[in-house]
Amino acid sequence: MLPAPYLGESDRWQHQPFYEALVLKARELGLAGATVLRGPMGFGASSYPHTAKITRLSEDLPLILEIVDTEENLRRFLPHLDAMLGDGLVTLADVQIFRHRAGDKPGRG
Repeated sequence: MLPAPYLGESDRWQHQPFYEALVLKARELGLAGATVLRGPMGFGASSYPHTAKITRLSEDLPLILEIVDTEENLRRFLPHLDAMLGDGLVTLADVQIFRHRAGDKPGRG
């Protein structure tokens, strides 16, 4: 499973960027990995567009935090996420994980 909180760049948690607090919490709990993705444009519940266009500078670009681990470990993380997030959108998706190692040749697992 993969939870993906949808955040804004300006969102904060205890005086630090919210995405950073979530990544550090995931690491503290020993989850397998987390990635923060920054979007050049988006809108949320308010329908207010956030964009990186030069003519309209936004300091609140959309972010997605993806965390990948087993369902059991992610379920253990969700109460922390819920306590920190308050209002917000989180998606959960089943994913298939394929491991790649440097030097692997196609078809030679």
